Amino acid sequence: MKKGFLFLMFCTVLMAANAQKKKAASLFNGKDLTGWKIHGTEKWYVDKGELVCESGPDKKYGYLSTDKSYKNFDLTLQFKQEANGNSGVFFRSDIEGVKISGWQVEVAPLNHNTGGIYESYGRGWIIKPKPEDEKILKEGQWNTMRIKVVGDEVTTWLNGHQMVYLKDEKIGKANGFIALQIHDGGGIKVRWKNFKIKEL
Repeated sequence: MKKGFLFLMFCTVLMAANAQKKKAASLFNGKDLTGWKIHGTEKWYVDKGELVCESGPDKKYGYLSTDKSYKNFDLTLQFKQEANGNSGVFFRSDIEGVKISGWQVEVAPLNHNTGGIYESYGRGWIIKPKPEDEKILKEGQWNTMRIKVVGDEVTTWLNGHQMVYLKDEKIGKANGFIALQIHDGGGIKVRWKNFKIKEL
């Protein structure tokens, strides 16, 4: 009995150690779009080691999705809005053409719900940040966003400040890729860098 208990304890400690060893991986190599797929006719390109999304002549929705699906993860990235910054980061999503199904952590101009969660082709806005938290966004500067998705729980942070926390059964059942968005309407340009993801 004692040996069995000690073995169980050893396995528990070993599993905990392995979990600690998991390191954040980079989603973007700073050189090209390896590991990503373009959806639509809008512009996605690399400039000075940064990933750039920009409206094209069609002024439609555009997406850049990861080749890989991610269920539970802790993602950090940086973005800078050079023009109308209406964009976003989708998670546990899938797509047909440019019709995306899933959940978006909003990236938008000041006072337009950056850090909130929107369900595409579903319930719409699920949760928005508090009005007083909107001022966390630094216009025309680099911002750091963190998105943690575990089971049915989603938490977002902007520049180290928690924006929203959501517990949602529908999200908990889903799986899919991570994607960046270009909103329709034209005039959008956003720079991205330092994508670090830790699978949980």
